[in-house]
Amino acid sequence: MEVLSHFVRVSISEYFRNLPVPDSFVGFARLTGTEWLTLLPFVGTVSLLIYVTIQAFKAKPVPEDTKVNRKIQKESSKVVNMVDIEDLGDKVSYCRCWRSKKFPLCDGSHTKHNEETGDNVGPLVLKRKGAA
Repeated sequence: MEVLSHFVRVSISEYFRNLPVPDSFVGFARLTGTEWLTLLPFVGTVSLLIYVTIQAFKAKPVPEDTKVNRKIQKESSKVVNMVDIEDLGDKVSYCRCWRSKKFPLCDGSHTKHNEETGDNVGPLVLKRKGAA
């Protein structure tokens, strides 16, 4: 711990004391090549810290594919499909991936969607008791 304490209290303060920081902007033009090389680690570290801070607070772009429903009844404020339970038959599959060309019925489009996105969505299957 003593080594770390010495490094922070003595070495770093000596480093900052020996930096050739000019008193004005014009002074930067008068720095020699050796003085610029002495400033390089400090300027690089400060630049890296500024870059990392900006990246942390920068708004992340929203991917275009965030919407579930890309094209079905987009003119409606909400997509609602009503089905009479008597019209279902023995078994029916409803789409949950919003990619079906026969929406609201499933046409298997979720398979391609799952392969492309790594998702695991599948249809909602309704069947009568005793039906296969």
